[in-house]
Amino acid sequence: MIDRRTFLATGLGALAAPALVACSGGARQAVGDGRVLTATDVHVADYPTVTAVRWIGQQLERETGGRLRLAQYHSGQLGRESEAIDMARFGAIDITRVYSGALNNAFPLTRALCLPYVFDSVAHMRRALDGGIADAVLAGFEQRGLVGLAIYDSGARCFYNTKHPIVAPRDLHGLKLRVASSDIFLQLMRLFGANPTPMSLGDTFSGMETHMIDGAENNMRSFHSSRHFEAAHYWSESQHSYAPDVLLMSRRSFDALAPGDRRLLLDLARQSVQVMRTEWDASEDKARQAVLAHGVKANAVDIGAFREAAAPLLRDYLQQPEIAALHRRIRDFA
Repeated sequence: MIDRRTFLATGLGALAAPALVACSGGARQAVGDGRVLTATDVHVADYPTVTAVRWIGQQLERETGGRLRLAQYHSGQLGRESEAIDMARFGAIDITRVYSGALNNAFPLTRALCLPYVFDSVAHMRRALDGGIADAVLAGFEQRGLVGLAIYDSGARCFYNTKHPIVAPRDLHGLKLRVASSDIFLQLMRLFGANPTPMSLGDTFSGMETHMIDGAENNMRSFHSSRHFEAAHYWSESQHSYAPDVLLMSRRSFDALAPGDRRLLLDLARQSVQVMRTEWDASEDKARQAVLAHGVKANAVDIGAFREAAAPLLRDYLQQPEIAALHRRIRDFA
């Protein structure tokens, strides 16, 4: 397995693009005159984002007669999202799917997508992304060694915990909640009265079981696929963020492709958004049914109280001109 330590120690980022030797965690494989591009994801094999990238690989192989192929490493086989971002920037892996909250600190435009209650619904988010917001955010990756391929939406983020139902922010007071390493989410949880604890998705289940944390916030599909519902029996429909996922490619790997192959890959990535959404809509409903059948107690919340508590954070970020401009455009699609 390539992890961040191995990446830094071996200097994989300095390797030239054309011909990395194939290995179990190889970042890029040369096959005759063709290439195998490596794609990573921390989610499981049947997760909608993994399915969408698999579709890209199938189409890429078909369109190029097998000259270009995709090797997928799902379920965090090549490390955590933060490690994948670094390895993609330096060309050790080719493509990675990353939660936008993990990108906020390094890529400012992604903050507009993660702010609390910026989207009213999945339909609103999809209209905004398709109406030019996705293109604007994806363009922001070009300055840091990455190429933005697509934005995959990922439903409403809500709270789940091991203690009790969450109806209003006061019910979060004192709870230790796992969050991504994003200033937005750290600040938001503090405004709600919770004690935010940055932690990887892979460590969250054991964190709840050992009482290191009391819960987390995520979408229903991830709540189910990560099996967090086995530890946290309370799900509260706060819908405080619709922060989407982003599909990224190493700039070094992208530039090593022929111009026609670059265009093909970009086109397939954009088409894969609908593949992902179709899979998401079908699997999210199944996930909800499964966790409720397991005994998870779901409840509505006082959305007005949560909006009020989050308002200071929103005001602060809207002082940034670029974020304010994107926010206005997003709200125009409401």
